[in-house]
Amino acid sequence: MPAFVDRARIFVRSGKGGDGHISFRREKFVANGGPDGGDGGKGGDVIVVVDPGVNTLSDFHFGGKYKAENGEDGGKRRCHGKQGKDIVIKVPEGTVIKDAASGKVIVDMSKDTKEFVLLKGGKGGNGNMHYATSTMQAPRYAQPGQPAKELEILLELKMIADVGLVGFPNVGKSTFLTKVSNARPKVANYHFTTLTPMLGVVSLNDAKGFVVADIPGLIEGAAEGAGLGHEFLRHIERTRMMIHVVDVAGTEGRDPFEDIEAINNELSKYNADITKKVQVIAANKIDMLPDGEDSEIIGKLRDKYEPLGVKVFATSTLTGKGINELLYYISTELDKIGDTTVVFESEYDPEVELKEEAEAFSVTYDSDEKEYVIEGPKIEKMLGYTNLDSEKGFAFFQNFLVETGILDQLEALGIQEGDTVRMYGYSFDYYKNADTNTETEVDDEFNE
Repeated sequence: MPAFVDRARIFVRSGKGGDGHISFRREKFVANGGPDGGDGGKGGDVIVVVDPGVNTLSDFHFGGKYKAENGEDGGKRRCHGKQGKDIVIKVPEGTVIKDAASGKVIVDMSKDTKEFVLLKGGKGGNGNMHYATSTMQAPRYAQPGQPAKELEILLELKMIADVGLVGFPNVGKSTFLTKVSNARPKVANYHFTTLTPMLGVVSLNDAKGFVVADIPGLIEGAAEGAGLGHEFLRHIERTRMMIHVVDVAGTEGRDPFEDIEAINNELSKYNADITKKVQVIAANKIDMLPDGEDSEIIGKLRDKYEPLGVKVFATSTLTGKGINELLYYISTELDKIGDTTVVFESEYDPEVELKEEAEAFSVTYDSDEKEYVIEGPKIEKMLGYTNLDSEKGFAFFQNFLVETGILDQLEALGIQEGDTVRMYGYSFDYYKNADTNTETEVDDEFNE
């Protein structure tokens, strides 16, 4: 059986769009065939889907890179490149996908979200057959495909359960889950904690059933990462109710009042909203008390917590005492609460965020070389698809400098006529257009 893994970090990349092709018709008796370069194919998408047969992130335990296929380049004779294959990443329901750098939520794979396109593949570039005009009948230019998008993401599994069982180690939570549901966790006298969250389905004869999650035993300091508590607290976030299981017999020398307060404190430090959930207390192991349900400690628990709206049930997982009353009470309370499963809202849209990064650029002055330097993915991309040797391409380049605000930034840095501007493999001298006083006239000597 694979190990339970509820957190992983992986790298994903969509496919690059195929480049458009440059070619011309070459046929017998056709002296000057027109352009016939085909378009590049679209790159593959990165798609995340919910797999109902998976309940752990163990497939991603060692990280890894997940890449969609690049689109095929276009060909001659108007042949289009083949589209790159998508890559499909299968995750369990309840997986929250975050941007690793910022920690912001991209998508929550729960409720109605069963499939999500995480990264779209780049569009294929147009072949040169698209660029023929009355004045340029033999264009030696084709559009490159759009680049791939890449991202490092965090996968966090937050279990989807109606009720969460919380309590310190060895208070009887695993035994309780075994007693009330179809779950079969390993049960023993552990003095540490169960290492794996367990889900169990509770079925009732004449009431609505529900799903219970046994959250591994919390310890003080769990919210700060002590022990394994911090790793599992996320599984409580989706639950609608919580059952505090406490050992009222003190078999481990623990005080149930101190345990309840300590657990609430850890929950509050991790996420204050968790403590607002409806809670009940299962005062467990009453079979080990001399007076059973009538013991003084049960009365004290009820006196303290029931005025606060927290119902106390005296239970014994050994004899079954009080278990049914607790389960039917929970079913009734869940009906009152309604279906309010927590779904984490998106905070990060890869399409928007990565586009902004790709279009970013900087304008600086290199005092050593006495040159103004323009850099950034947007600039490099523009140079990749602009034919600066053609009149049309050069005009496009000039407009690009104006429309992006690059010329304004150069002037703000104090550029003067005749100063040199460098962008990647090209350099040019700056001249102001005297007619409009707003545009820039660039010389046509480029040095690669």
